[in-house]
Amino acid sequence: MIKWAFIFLVIALVLGALGFSGLAGAAMGIAKILFFIGLALFVIFLILGMTIYKKTT
Repeated sequence: MIKWAFIFLVIALVLGALGFSGLAGAAMGIAKILFFIGLALFVIFLILGMTIYKKTT
């Protein structure tokens, strides 16, 4: 998920440098959404991993 966010970030930077501001904004929006989804999944799995680990030991 974070890999795709980074890819869209690079695409947005390239498009912004070339003057395609509309497409760059869309790619940046997608990058932000993917980053926050990946971050939320990380936190959820971190909490689940700590609670399951405590139950098994």
